Amino acid sequence: MMPDGPRYEDDFYAWTQYQAEVLRSMPAPDNRFDREHVAEAIKDLGKSERDAVRSQIRRIIVHFLKLAYSRSEQPRAGWMETIDDARETLSDKLTATLRRDAEASIEGLYADGQRRAGRELTRHGELDAAQQLPLVCPYSLDEICREDWYPTAPDIR
Repeated sequence: MMPDGPRYEDDFYAWTQYQAEVLRSMPAPDNRFDREHVAEAIKDLGKSERDAVRSQIRRIIVHFLKLAYSRSEQPRAGWMETIDDARETLSDKLTATLRRDAEASIEGLYADGQRRAGRELTRHGELDAAQQLPLVCPYSLDEICREDWYPTAPDIR
């Protein structure tokens, strides 16, 4: 971290959290300035970035699982396009701070994605595939982010 906190250009999420903290600690003798709400709005901008990163990771996980466990051939190209699109968005937003957050949150993000993939597979008549989904995340954040990497079907088919 810089002496004056994280830089906007380097890590937007960390910058928003730091600026909100600084703003709250500053004296505000002028009652017209709504310091608390402005600080919260800045902090929320950062949370929106964090939430977008988490959402794209969940999206990738759902499609990874469908690629690895579904026997359907037709939608595979579309699933890969969705993964590519999510990775592009993720690449634009993922900072060092948000990467640490994602690594710390990966099991919860996986659980969300696993449930969603299971529902989608079941809805499309693939109950056996839905029941084979791993309970623990089989993917690293590096694999989730790596361009042109896709999971393969496990040996249990």
